[in-house]
Amino acid sequence: MLVGGIAACSADDDHAGAPAAAQANESGEAIYGQNCVPCHREDGKGVPGVYPSLSQSPVVNGDPVELARWVLAGKRPASMPAGRYTAQMLQFGWMKDSQAAAVLTYVRSHFDNSSPPVDAATVAAARR
Repeated sequence: MLVGGIAACSADDDHAGAPAAAQANESGEAIYGQNCVPCHREDGKGVPGVYPSLSQSPVVNGDPVELARWVLAGKRPASMPAGRYTAQMLQFGWMKDSQAAAVLTYVRSHFDNSSPPVDAATVAAARR
């Protein structure tokens, strides 16, 4: 899902006090643009047979804990068929909980998706 430079970041929530919806929308879009676009494209449609579309994806719209585990640690969700794409998902465990929550919320609310937001506490639970 996400491709980009790796940064050394802690798992601490760095946006305490920021309006959650505005923060998730702004930084989620920026994080997506910096890390996800190379594979999943600006429109979220991916590259057929290589990188999956995020549009109406059962993984994107499914359990947010499973989605976070997939993005952060590469733990495949049960709803994802094995061997369907030639490329392997990079792991983004370097993201802070708030960053991961922001980008997951962005993906779950764009590209023909309308799933509820993901918060930093959900991402923290996925790390355990």
